[in-house]
Parts: sequence; C-alpha cells; structure tokens
Amino acid sequence: MIQTRAGFRGLFQSLGLASFQSKVGAYCNYASRAASSLQQACEPSTYSDDNYADLDWDNLGFRLLPTDFMYMVKCSKDGKFEKGQLSRYGNIELSPSAGVLNYGQGLFEGTKAYRKQDGGLLLFRPDQNAIRMKIGADRMCMPSPSIDQFVDAVKQTAVANKRWVPPPGKGSLYIRPLLMGSGPVLGLAPAPEYTFLVYASPVGNYFKEGLAPLNLHVEDEYHRASRGGAGGVKTISNYAPVLKAITRAKNRGFSDVLYLDSVNKKYLEEVSSCNIFIVKGNVISTPATMGTILPGITRKSIIEIAQDLGYEVEERVISVDELANVDEVFCTGSAVVVASVGSITYQDKRIEYRTGAHSVSRKLHSTLIGIQMGLIEDKKGWTVEIH
Repeated sequence: MIQTRAGFRGLFQSLGLASFQSKVGAYCNYASRAASSLQQACEPSTYSDDNYADLDWDNLGFRLLPTDFMYMVKCSKDGKFEKGQLSRYGNIELSPSAGVLNYGQGLFEGTKAYRKQDGGLLLFRPDQNAIRMKIGADRMCMPSPSIDQFVDAVKQTAVANKRWVPPPGKGSLYIRPLLMGSGPVLGLAPAPEYTFLVYASPVGNYFKEGLAPLNLHVEDEYHRASRGGAGGVKTISNYAPVLKAITRAKNRGFSDVLYLDSVNKKYLEEVSSCNIFIVKGNVISTPATMGTILPGITRKSIIEIAQDLGYEVEERVISVDELANVDEVFCTGSAVVVASVGSITYQDKRIEYRTGAHSVSRKLHSTLIGIQMGLIEDKKGWTVEIH
C-alpha cells in the first residue's frame, strides 16, 4: 500500500534523509492521495457492464487465456505495412521456410491495459513500446510499423477484447505485439515478407509467489547475452537460451535467475525477463544498458518516479560483490511491474534483503500502479485512455 505523507516522513528520518524532505513534499501528497484509492480498487467496481468474460478474476496467474480478437497486418513489398484489421483469435498459417521459423527473425513487445473504476481502459506508454520495436527491427533487418500504427493496433486489440480486461484491482490485459519474418527464405537472409500481429490475455501476478518477495539465483555458467549480440533488443532469440538456467533454478526452489556479464563474469546484467535495481541508503542503482541489457519501459518509468521522490538514481556497472552490502533489491518489467527480492544466492551464499510495507520497492510499486490504474493523477502524460 502507498505510504501516507507521515509514513514518508518517518521513513526519511529513519534513513537520515531529512535534508531532502522538502524536495518531495508535493510528490508525497501526490502519492498519498492514492492510498485509499488503491484500497478501493480491490472493491467492486461501479462499472456495470455485464459482458465480463466468465473467469475467476481472483486467481488469474500469468498464463495464456485466449481472448476474442487479434490484430494482423502484413508488410507490402515496398517495406510499408498495409492497413491492418481485427480477426477472431486463432492459429495463423506460415510457410515451413518462414524467416521466423528458420532463422529466428522476430521481435515481440509487452504492454498492458488496465480497467478504471468507471469502466474505461488505460494503456501505459505504448509509444515507448513502438519506439523500442523500431530500434529492434533495425537491428534484426526488419521493417516495422510506424509509432502511430503500432499504438492504434494496441488500442484496437484492447477495445475489441474489453470484456477480458479484469475488474479494477484484479489484474490487467497483457497485450503482446509480434513482428516476424513470415515470408519464405532458404538461405540466410532477411525474409521477403513480414507480419505484425497483436494478441492479448488477461493476467494476474507474473510470479507464482504473487507479491511475496522473490528468491533469485546468480547464474555463473550460462549467459543471457554477449557484447555485439542482440541482448539490448526484444528479439525472440534472447529467451529460449535462458530456459535451461531458469528450469534448473526453479527445480532448486528459486524464483528466477540473475545473469552476469559474459566477459568478466562478475557484473550484474538482468533477470530472465526483467531489469534489476539495488538500494543503498538514498541511492538506487541499476545496471547501465550498453547493448546487452534490455532498456525496459518500466525500468525507465521507475527511474523517473524514484527521482521525483527524492532518490538519487545511478545507471552504472554493478559488481556482483556489491550484493553483500545493499539494503534492498527489486526487479522491474512490464509483466512483473515492480517485484521485491527477498534473497539472492551466489556461489551457495544466501543474502537477504529488506522487504515489506516500508520498503522502497513497495513505495515505487504503489506509485507506478496508481498511475497505471488512473488512481494517481498522471502528470507525465504516460497513460492513454481508450473506451
């Protein structure tokens, strides 16, 4: 739950941060107004639409629940995408020699739609997903839809599947845009045709632990990305290679894996599907994105929110040895939002961290979710309202 203004003051004093208290007074008011609203979000909505899908909204989890419609458009020979259209959700036809199947020429994005108390829908920074896809497409020698076309496709998909958007406080509609080389190709070369597709699924918490703190394992055998590779873009080929490490870690009781750089094998990179932050006093640090780390949109948003709250935020190289001397660790991502880390195990040594109601990550999570759900005034122009 979001801290009240008095709660923020107490936290600042306990951390010896009274000197910057005046800098964030206005933002504390801004955030604390959402405290009661977040509680209300878990109560029945005033929205009376009877067309909710027949689901157990209290136990969604993060698994595929096919919705009604998907959006699809193909790229014409001149490199420009035609006008897309909605169709019923279902299988698609691909050539056995499609570029995406043979050479992994594909990208994906992840964004969410939230339902407001009045029944309206909010998207969160979809233009940033569009920009990131364009950067990734350039790296993978693919054409990409324009920013406007991307955002419009996400809007259409959300509206068409509105009955699948969970009630306020029960989850979100996870929206997955895909860009793939759908044309046939035998030799190693860019595909002659591309398909942009958007589908959606209602989701709850990404991790099975829910909001409980994560227990991470530092991986020192497998690597997620290497210099000069494609670790900094959201290509589909980044994800299958980490399944071995994830499976091994989960079989040992861990939530996920934290990867190190492939050159020195001692600097933090990211978790399998999210970015990582460490907290020491008033300083929040996260590994700098220098080609091997995905520049997360949630990461970017949390950096801004933390700075508004008066924290000093660093983007830098972080040694794995620093984990032994920090107060708190948390992860960020479109799917995980903000997830606190309770422990990290490295070379059989387990280190535990601060979690709970007075943690920095809880404060940041509540503020971000408040903006995404329309419970806190969006002063940054991050949300897009659709009906």
